Amino acid sequence: MTKTETEYRQIISICRTLFIKKNKDYGTSWRILRLPSLTDQIFIKAQRIRSIQEKGVQKIEDGIEGEFIGIINYCVIALIQKKLENSEQNEFSEQELSDLYDEQVEATLSLQKDKNHDYAEAWRDMRVSSMTDLILMKIFRTKQIEDNQGVTLVSEGVEANYQDMMNYAVFCMIKIRG
Repeated sequence: MTKTETEYRQIISICRTLFIKKNKDYGTSWRILRLPSLTDQIFIKAQRIRSIQEKGVQKIEDGIEGEFIGIINYCVIALIQKKLENSEQNEFSEQELSDLYDEQVEATLSLQKDKNHDYAEAWRDMRVSSMTDLILMKIFRTKQIEDNQGVTLVSEGVEANYQDMMNYAVFCMIKIRG
């Protein structure tokens, strides 16, 4: 396992643990959310991060790490929702939910490995603020695709954008935790 994969899996472990604990508190209430609502939830998190980065001060105690964790988990939820878009199932055992989470993480990690190879880990030399901007850009792209009813002429669909947002958020967490 590469250094990046090890670090990636450590971050995902933190996110997954929180996801499972929140499931115990709230159940799968997120199943009611449509993809545009999830995109907006990710937007709220990314916009708060950018606002804190620009102002240099925050008035709410929760730090930006928690917001990046939220982005990661909302991206996983969106990918699960996309996969289950024709399913009426709303309740899942903890094992079923864990399996759905892990399936989306593994697919996203696979994409990350391919891109990391081709881009020679360029993200390691990027600023967290730049990656935040890239997440926001991906959100606006996703919103446009959603507004176009999922139809694209030459671009990737919403799944690829959720995966890219998730990967950037993981990279930010790795850099923050240094």
